[in-house]
Amino acid sequence: MRTATDTGHLPVLLGEAVAGLAPRPDGVYVDATFGRGGHARALLSSLGPQGRIVAIDRDAAAEAAASTLRDPRFTFRRGWFSEIAQILASLRIQAIDGALFDLGVSSAQIDSAERGFSFRFEGALDMRMDTSRGETAAQFLARATVGELTRVIRDYGEERFAQSIARAIAKARERGPIVSTRELATIVAQAAGTRTRGDWRQDPAARTFQALRIAVNAELSELSLALPRITDLLAAGGRIAVISFHSLEDRLVKRFFAFASKPHGGDARIARLPIAEKAMPRPPLALVGRAIKPSQTEIAQNPRARSAVLRIAERTDAPLPANWPQAFEA
Repeated sequence: MRTATDTGHLPVLLGEAVAGLAPRPDGVYVDATFGRGGHARALLSSLGPQGRIVAIDRDAAAEAAASTLRDPRFTFRRGWFSEIAQILASLRIQAIDGALFDLGVSSAQIDSAERGFSFRFEGALDMRMDTSRGETAAQFLARATVGELTRVIRDYGEERFAQSIARAIAKARERGPIVSTRELATIVAQAAGTRTRGDWRQDPAARTFQALRIAVNAELSELSLALPRITDLLAAGGRIAVISFHSLEDRLVKRFFAFASKPHGGDARIARLPIAEKAMPRPPLALVGRAIKPSQTEIAQNPRARSAVLRIAERTDAPLPANWPQAFEA
């Protein structure tokens, strides 16, 4: 199943994600990252007249794309991951049968120069998925300390030249504000210097741009809030499917699924105690298969799919722990 949206965008792992949700014809599903609607449209095609999809996205462009999808089974609401529970409550939805998260930045966002997501295009350093609130990347660069810049670039970009890049940014802003993508890319390239063999196929600015985007949009903290909250809303047998595109996202998803699918919460220390697993409370989630990656055929058709990883888990009928969801959020 490889169906492009009206914008030409190819959804990643489309067939695998929809099949992984095992949709019921009359089920209620959440597409937490509507984007340009590829996954939502495919999911709609698998539902019957009584089925329903609530699509959510923080991007105004996604809201515009959703306005073209006229189907009585489809509802769109603009919002952040952390607002999903409130959005569903406002629609009087108490339980759902599945949720899909297609993480990261979309091709449409990357290819829009004015959004500032890509070092390949000249544009203003914005990088916000929701341009109606929050600080831009340019504003963050203007006020962050060298220590904060180093931490963000190192932790979110996994960039080994983080400190050198942070210092270069601080020095450059003494001459004036850093406001354009090309300006930042040049600063980063000069600070990073010669790349090792393993870095040759990646632009020197790629990791820094990723780090700033994650920081500006609070992507990891939003995801860490959303996963336990969406689990709380799943009916027994309902599934969560998450497509991630870099190791930080995938690590967080993998850690949450481990936490929620083992009686001991994935804590190796507790697992080693002399307590029979069947004597412990049953976990709220069960893993569904192994992590799924795109086929070579899909990667050839859509090179941006090459880093994607799909993980799926199913809600059991076990009650949630008394301290849920704080147990994971903490």
